[in-house]
Amino acid sequence: MGAEFERLRAALASVREECALVPRVGIVLGSGLGGFAERIDVAASLPYARVPGLPVSTVEGHAGRLLFGRVSGVPIVAMDGRVHLYEGYSPADVVAPVRLLGLLGATTLIITNAAGGVAPRLEPGDLMLITDHISTLVPSPLAGPHEAELGPRFPDMTEVYSPRLRARAHDAALRLGLVLKEGVYLQMPGPAYETPAEVRMAAALGADAVGMSTALEAAAAHAMGLEVVGISCITNKAAGLSPAPLSHEEVQAVASQAAEEFEALLSRLIALA
Repeated sequence: MGAEFERLRAALASVREECALVPRVGIVLGSGLGGFAERIDVAASLPYARVPGLPVSTVEGHAGRLLFGRVSGVPIVAMDGRVHLYEGYSPADVVAPVRLLGLLGATTLIITNAAGGVAPRLEPGDLMLITDHISTLVPSPLAGPHEAELGPRFPDMTEVYSPRLRARAHDAALRLGLVLKEGVYLQMPGPAYETPAEVRMAAALGADAVGMSTALEAAAAHAMGLEVVGISCITNKAAGLSPAPLSHEEVQAVASQAAEEFEALLSRLIALA
């Protein structure tokens, strides 16, 4: 049994002392989606700081807590905020919370984020269903000593994002009358926004949107056997595609404007998942 799995087992034991609910669905709430907590029939709220071994969010807009409860009758656990590589955390730290969600019992993981649009068809406020990702520019959370409890040494990544859940997401959007676009997401290390040259590189690599999270979490969860679906809120045109300078305030503002539709989509998707 490896050191990382031991760390997660200690975190699991600590959480179980606080809450016995076994979630079916795990959710990662990205920038601007903290309001989704109001749609949860919350049974327990647990700050990351109270869970031994879990990293603590340091970015504005990321509350940093686990929320246990139900949405549409479905038992869920939500990460209200995440941690990032650019905060100084290791890849293993970044994915520790989603791995914990799997150990808690979640079999489905819904990952959300705020992202910059690279493809011309993506506009601020759009919701983009992630069909695939590019993580070549960031370190893998699967590197290092192999711990079989966290997945195989060489996991297949052909379908990180579940075709079944993607179909359910489109069904949920259709029922709500929402337009749900699709695209490939590329994770950058951050914290600086991409340069125009890097955005052109991302487009050349086949990316439709860029951000500073998600791909590592999705890879780690998929390796553990969780069924994963990812949705980006496009909060801005990526650098060089708009005359306006990029800012965290803009990202938060657009994410907040799109939050009502995004939250409705999540609620319906949870019910269908």
